[in-house]
Amino acid sequence: MDILTGMRLFTRVVDAGSFSEAGRVLGMAPSSVSRQISGLEDSLGTQLFNRTTRKLSLTEAGGLFHERVQRILLDVEDATQAVTSLESAPRGTLRLNAPVGFGNYHVASALPLFLARYPDVTVELSLSDQFIDLVDEGVDVAVRIGALRDSTLVARRLADNRRLVYGAPDYLRRHGTPQTPQDLVNHHCVVYRYRPGHQSWVFEKDGERLEMTVTGPVSSNNSECLHKMILGGAGLAMLPTWMVYEDVTAGRLVPLLKDWLMSPTSLESGIHVVFPESRHLSPKVRAFIDFLADHIGKPPYWDLE
Repeated sequence: MDILTGMRLFTRVVDAGSFSEAGRVLGMAPSSVSRQISGLEDSLGTQLFNRTTRKLSLTEAGGLFHERVQRILLDVEDATQAVTSLESAPRGTLRLNAPVGFGNYHVASALPLFLARYPDVTVELSLSDQFIDLVDEGVDVAVRIGALRDSTLVARRLADNRRLVYGAPDYLRRHGTPQTPQDLVNHHCVVYRYRPGHQSWVFEKDGERLEMTVTGPVSSNNSECLHKMILGGAGLAMLPTWMVYEDVTAGRLVPLLKDWLMSPTSLESGIHVVFPESRHLSPKVRAFIDFLADHIGKPPYWDLE
C-alpha cells in the first residue's frame, strides 16, 4: 500500500470512528482495514490508534499525523483539480463589473475578441464607479482602479493608472503651454472634485514633490465630463492616459509635463482585476483574466507612443 492510499484510509477510519464502520463505507472487510492500518503504522514506526474492544482513539502521534494528513490531502485534491481545470474549456455565464469609463473604453471593446475565442462563454457586464461586494452581487471578476480596500479579494495588477495634464491645441495657443507645475497657477484648470474645498494636484520627479492648488471655472465629479470640457477648450485637466490616448493620437489633446509623476490623490494608483478567493479558479474566470492582461499588454497599449 502506497503512503497516499494509507493516508486516505487512515482519515476514513478517523472519520468513521471504527474499523468496521470504515470498512462498511469503503466496501472492505474490517479485518482488511485493520491489517492495512497496521501496515501503515509499521511503515511509520509508530502507533496511530489506541485499540480496545469498545473504542478506537488516536494516540498523540496519531492526532499529529491526522492534522498534517488532512492538509496534505487537501493540497493533493487542489493540485488535481487545478490541472483538471486547465484542461476544461471555459463555458457558462461570466459576470463582470468595471468602472463606467474604463468599462466603456476598454472592457466592452475587448469582449468581442474574448467571446470569439471562447464561444461557450456568455458575459453579463455591469458598470459602476462604486466598489460593489462581489460575493453579495454574484460577480465573478471585477476591474478596479485605485487603492485596493477589500483584503478578502485576490488581485492581479494589469497596469499603472498613469495620469497626465492635458489641454486642447486651441486652448494652448490662447493661453500658452505650462512648462512646470508652478505655471498651472496661471491657467484655467478643469478639476475633478472628489471632496469639498480647494483641490490639489500632486507632482513628483527626482525626489522633488509638489502639491499645487488648482482652480478654474468649472469642476465635476466625473472624469468623462472633464474630458469633454477640455476637448471644447475649457482649460487643462489631469486625466488617466487610458481615457484620452485616442485624442492624443488624433491631435485633439496635448499631453503636458510628461516628465512628472502626477495624481489628484495618491501617486500609487493601479488598475487591477479582482475576484473572490477560491481554492479553484474556474476556467472562464482564469481565461478572462489572462485574456485581459494579454490584451492590455505591458506597457498598456494606451501608453505606447
